[in-house]
Amino acid sequence: MTELPDEHFRELIRPYTGEVAQVHVPKQGFTTEFAAVIDSEKGSFFIKAMFNRPGGRRDSILRERAVNPYVQSLSPRVLWSVDGDDAGWIILAFEVINGRSLNFEPGSSDLPLAVDLLNRAASLELPDVARDWREDRWDPYVSSEEERAFFRGDSLLHTDVNPSNLVVGNAGAWLIDWSWPTRGAAFIDPAVFAVQLVSAGHSPQSAEGWASRCTAWANADPKAIDVFAAADLRMYRAVAAQRPDQAWLAAMAEAAQAWADHRGIPEAGR
Repeated sequence: MTELPDEHFRELIRPYTGEVAQVHVPKQGFTTEFAAVIDSEKGSFFIKAMFNRPGGRRDSILRERAVNPYVQSLSPRVLWSVDGDDAGWIILAFEVINGRSLNFEPGSSDLPLAVDLLNRAASLELPDVARDWREDRWDPYVSSEEERAFFRGDSLLHTDVNPSNLVVGNAGAWLIDWSWPTRGAAFIDPAVFAVQLVSAGHSPQSAEGWASRCTAWANADPKAIDVFAAADLRMYRAVAAQRPDQAWLAAMAEAAQAWADHRGIPEAGR
């Protein structure tokens, strides 16, 4: 058992949970101040919480709450939430799903399911709440407005397509952790998927073979994918240099380099 963060946190959730019996922290990490499944007098809930103070991480949990009604065909529902200027926390309580993360390695039987989840996500309508969430994270890593224009679009993007966020269980499959949904070009989610596949051991050709099964990739301008591949490499190299203690960032930069080389743009990260 792991304790709740503090007594104030306990009091904030008590109206929804009653007495908390058990707190189970998941094995995979979440970019939140607190994430756990709690068993309580009023049921079990998956809790995500952030400190209620201005900044990107606070904005991400607010986005996740705002987009949840529109992604419930793919993601667990938010059952209740708590926040306020004087609360100290923003807390989301999701329904609990039982499943495992997908395996992205070559030969995995999970790969068709990953493609299906991305195609289901690509079919979602862009909700009005997301119209101002322009995708701009790769903007600093291109050199012209013409290149930035390739990232623009009217698709609802997940943008954090990695094995931990694609889950399968007896009750179905889910694309979870909509912590930073944006509005942008539809091919971006399959492109993120492709880099993750290379990092999982696929050749760039194999990764693109799986990404090409995604409708959003199949309809994309190849030049747009080239621009993204170069920008993604520059981004990972920059972030990995800033955080040399994070081995996974170096691994992602290596995967991005292999993909850029495959597409004939090795100079992007040199």
